[in-house]
Amino acid sequence: MSNSKIIRSDWHADDRLIITQISGDIVKEDVTRWEQTLDAALDQIPESGVFKIFVNLHGFTAADIDTHKYFRDIIPRTLAHYGWKVGYVAMFPQEAEKMIITRKRDIQCIAAAHCHQDATKIQKYELLYSSDNERFFTDVEEADAWVRGWQHHSSSFTDREDTSYV
Repeated sequence: MSNSKIIRSDWHADDRLIITQISGDIVKEDVTRWEQTLDAALDQIPESGVFKIFVNLHGFTAADIDTHKYFRDIIPRTLAHYGWKVGYVAMFPQEAEKMIITRKRDIQCIAAAHCHQDATKIQKYELLYSSDNERFFTDVEEADAWVRGWQHHSSSFTDREDTSYV
């Protein structure tokens, strides 16, 4: 198995899509760099815009528990600044209650695909936390196709924090 790392986040303006990826044997410094790439990609979205996100964690392995603890908060905390509450935060009711959903620069996340190699975890997340606009996958190509094909079907996403999706 290759020990190479992939750490990147890209804004695809034509698709209104962010693809963020971190994989390999990852240490805390790598997670910090990945978070910086995610913030830089989000900064490219026009004010009052909408976006979809593909969180590709396939192949991610934390080097230690401190790295994992630091890593696991980034997507929920970051997307909360863009009107989105990640479905799996429901596993942590006390943390979920404290989460404040805002809309930085009036930007709204409207759909999310998450991909990871842990089939047991992903099957659980898909069963318990998926919705019409948030899904969990073990197959990278399937996740990519789903998020790219996802269509905005209503205007209800402007106040997503007030909907039953939360």
